[in-house]
Amino acid sequence: MIYSLKGTLKYTDPTFVVVECGGVGFKCFASTTTITSLTSVGSTVELLTYMSIREDAMDLYGFSSSNELEAFKKLISISGVGPKAAISILSSLSPDKLAVAISCGDTKAIQSAQGIGKKTAERIVLELKDKMSAVAPSEVASTVISVQNASNQSNMNEAVEVLVSLGFSQSEATLAVSKLDSSLSVDELIRKGLKNLSSNL
Repeated sequence: MIYSLKGTLKYTDPTFVVVECGGVGFKCFASTTTITSLTSVGSTVELLTYMSIREDAMDLYGFSSSNELEAFKKLISISGVGPKAAISILSSLSPDKLAVAISCGDTKAIQSAQGIGKKTAERIVLELKDKMSAVAPSEVASTVISVQNASNQSNMNEAVEVLVSLGFSQSEATLAVSKLDSSLSVDELIRKGLKNLSSNL
């Protein structure tokens, strides 16, 4: 198993990169996040890798961070989610945004990835809801946990519903409200939630 690659970036494509190590060019499929994080062709790069072996193919996937690799592994552990679908999801959502979307059941955010339908998104939320804080950076993980803990607080839920009705996604609204004091009134939660959301635009 190839754990990582360090070598010269020889080529980039919207869906893969080629890294030359010891005179051999390795083709690594990668998310948009990883590809855009790499420096220019000709520079030295290092990627964590995952090798997918099937009867008809042996593909290598590259990741710029351990969080993205862990998110990828969790996604492909779900029946019906293959490596290419997982890369599509990670091209649409970074590991921290994916963690928040899953934690608050935002299937629409997951469906924004190319080739991911409603049933697949629902299965991802169902199977990974309690597992994603481990793949998010610490500051996001604490937010994920607070999202889960806040799920039964009526004022916060009502504020989230209002923000969603204003056009924000479920995960955006939940993330904004989860940072606030749950003892605030619904109006205060909405007002401060909007302020949090506008500062992220």
